[in-house]
Amino acid sequence: MSSSEGKTITVIGSGLIGRSWAMVFISGGYRVKIYDNQPGYAARAIQEVRKQLEDLQEECMLRGDRSASEQLTLLSSHNDLCQALEGAFFVQECVFEEIEAKRSVFQVVESHVGEGVILSSSTSCLLPSNIFSQVQNRKRCIISHPVNPPYYVRLVELVPHPETLAGVMDTTHALMTAVGQAPVRLKKEIDGFALNRVQYAIIAESWRLVKDGVISVKDIDLVMSEGLGMRYAFIGPMETMHLNAPEGLEDYLQRYREGMKRVLNTFGPVPEFSGEAAERINKEMCELIPADQQHLSARRERRDQLLMGLAKLKK
Repeated sequence: MSSSEGKTITVIGSGLIGRSWAMVFISGGYRVKIYDNQPGYAARAIQEVRKQLEDLQEECMLRGDRSASEQLTLLSSHNDLCQALEGAFFVQECVFEEIEAKRSVFQVVESHVGEGVILSSSTSCLLPSNIFSQVQNRKRCIISHPVNPPYYVRLVELVPHPETLAGVMDTTHALMTAVGQAPVRLKKEIDGFALNRVQYAIIAESWRLVKDGVISVKDIDLVMSEGLGMRYAFIGPMETMHLNAPEGLEDYLQRYREGMKRVLNTFGPVPEFSGEAAERINKEMCELIPADQQHLSARRERRDQLLMGLAKLKK
């Protein structure tokens, strides 16, 4: 019997992230109860998951060792929260990114589950100390922030509440690993977590370079996709430094420390991301990819296909 067999996870919210989590969890053999407070939404989500799983199976990209139909037998939809929470050892909240909505969900959920049930939020930017402020037992609370789309991009940021028990972090890390995600542990909460802090640093300098007339929108994206992104798909910035000098990281710092500091000191202030510069950059972007649904949907589909191929290669 596998460690997931017979174990139940409740997913609250049936939007894109909720559906993605459901697909990830059933791929690892967990029973998933998906709940939405809008009547009919959870049932509709299952139909959407069915279509996605069948498409993935056709493309030989289905995760896990069960067929699409076998995975679907593990998934059920619920309009009653109490019923949806029955038997769950882990609750993954995926409602929209609004602090009061998430707080009220956890307040209600806590009254329906036992002390040992882990309460996890999918928030991308709200701090655990804020989200879980109205939960009585905050020791079992954690943020599990996925990267969109979670089925193809496996990173999950695990961010503890100041009171979160080490065992809750360990259990969540083990669960995410078991279902094929790549969890990372933050040792404490910080605004933006790790991924968005790094992402925003890249966005800010890219924006400044375009705004100041140094490079075009098309070419700054190529700097990442055909340059940095090629190696960052497999190794991170710390290992990059370690490998980029003959004798490792210490050698790298001796060689490049002063140059890095000199360049970093020339970085401009945080951009406003508005006004004339934003209009100009948006115009340049839309000349490459028009902002209508047809073009954006086609590019998103291309992105997901490429991510699937990369995920297959990395495996």
